[in-house]
Amino acid sequence: MPAKTLHIPTPDGRADAFAAFPDGGEPRPGVLLYPDAFGPRPELEEKARELAGHGYYVLVPNLYYRHGPAPVVELPAHIGAEARPALFGRLMPLVEAHTTERVLRDADAYLRFLAAQPEVSAGPVATLGYCLGAALAMRTATAHPDRVAAVAGFHPGFLVTDASDSPHRLVSELTAQVHLGLAEGDLTPEALGELNKALDAAGVGYTTEIHPGTVHGFTMSDTDAFDPAALQRHWDRLLPLLARTLATT
Repeated sequence: MPAKTLHIPTPDGRADAFAAFPDGGEPRPGVLLYPDAFGPRPELEEKARELAGHGYYVLVPNLYYRHGPAPVVELPAHIGAEARPALFGRLMPLVEAHTTERVLRDADAYLRFLAAQPEVSAGPVATLGYCLGAALAMRTATAHPDRVAAVAGFHPGFLVTDASDSPHRLVSELTAQVHLGLAEGDLTPEALGELNKALDAAGVGYTTEIHPGTVHGFTMSDTDAFDPAALQRHWDRLLPLLARTLATT
């Protein structure tokens, strides 16, 4: 499975990124995969390779490139409970610095990059995100309804907030089909109801699903939250969404 590390020009510099794509040279649909708050690492590269094996060009950018190449914060091989407080103490300033304006500037650059790659077919792309990345995937899809045909997020964070530009307040701009897979406790019943109401009003095809017995981060095998059955269910939901929206052969 071909893969490479590359750099994407943006208005603020160059974002380092990881890309995986199928053998054979035939152009394939693009998937922009936004990492969780821990950022690009072997776990995300493995997910990109898995998706590439199903016929997609998968791009995983370093969200924090303005602060240095990935990993901006050194990560243990397994992110256990004992490591999380110190890690989040260093990560949260990076998350807070990644403003909506920066997110949208970067999204423009990532989509332009995908469109320019010979390995990426013409036509729509999908955005996919985990945790923080789910909100970025949604922002990208609402800002580029002409380009994004599918948006998926798993154990999402920051989708429903009190901010005037909370992602759930922008879904009226969507044309993409949506799937969101949540851990128990990711959203309160009230927040989930508000999100579903907004998606209903947008008139898009969508599903929101709570994975029973899971905790936030259930797809990530390098964390204590990992749930193998829930990871498989995530593939069972994600792959059909991509197949019907991106028309792979």
